[in-house]
Amino acid sequence: MDKKDITYTIAAFCIILVIAFVIKPITTGQPVNTGLSFVTPTPSITAPPLVVYANITSIITTSPPPPTTPPTTPPTPVPTWNGKTQTVSFVNPDTYGISSNQSLPQGTRINVTKPDTSLTVYATISGKYSGTTQVINIPFPYWELSYTIDPMIGPKSGPTIVSIAITPTLGQGTSYSGVQGSYGSVSSEFSIQVMDASDPNRIVRSISPPGGIDPDLWAGITRATPAVTTAPKYAEVVPTATLSNTDPRPWTEKFFEGQRGYYFIINSQYLNSYTIRILIPTRYIGKY
Repeated sequence: MDKKDITYTIAAFCIILVIAFVIKPITTGQPVNTGLSFVTPTPSITAPPLVVYANITSIITTSPPPPTTPPTTPPTPVPTWNGKTQTVSFVNPDTYGISSNQSLPQGTRINVTKPDTSLTVYATISGKYSGTTQVINIPFPYWELSYTIDPMIGPKSGPTIVSIAITPTLGQGTSYSGVQGSYGSVSSEFSIQVMDASDPNRIVRSISPPGGIDPDLWAGITRATPAVTTAPKYAEVVPTATLSNTDPRPWTEKFFEGQRGYYFIINSQYLNSYTIRILIPTRYIGKY
């Protein structure tokens, strides 16, 4: 093989290498494979620029905008009552989806069982004279105090006759004269002071018979009343009248407090006896 043939052979071999390692990868989109390894440099991250004002260094950043709150509708104010009586009128049943020939819906059944309102005697106080009781504990939130008395009735002296005469004096005014007879009796008194045992300075309630103590009134008897006339020295006695029984005994006081100790200061004058009962609702038994 001469020199010229060797030259052509080397040239052909070089062309084949160029086609295999350069032209073919370019046409297929692959990198040129030269058989040598290269290190790809990593890109460096550059910090944001620093802005310096009067020795104060700050990094300029952008914050997201604050969230927006949708506007709320203010509640409708509730109208107040003007103090006048309102009139409720009738409307067409169709307003509530009820036809005129349709029966009304059944309402909720109401329990007709009546609550137990009976009372049970929790304690009694009996006596005749004034005194102070021991402390009694009442563990219930409600209780009643019922009391009755038997007053003394004093003797009567002389006829129950009262005479009043009215005589004109010089044609002007009137003059009174001629009172006869007398009536005598004792004056009974009774009172109860309910005291708080935990606070001796607190008077829970002072109790006395409403209207006073009048046995004649309780028995339905009215005393004789004088007749008034313009005739001088004339007296007339109105007979005693008997009315219906108006005896208020026993009296009752209601206490909407309890669950503490109490004692009682009793003042008694001219009484044959008195009885005080502390009552509690029967439904409280076993619950307190």
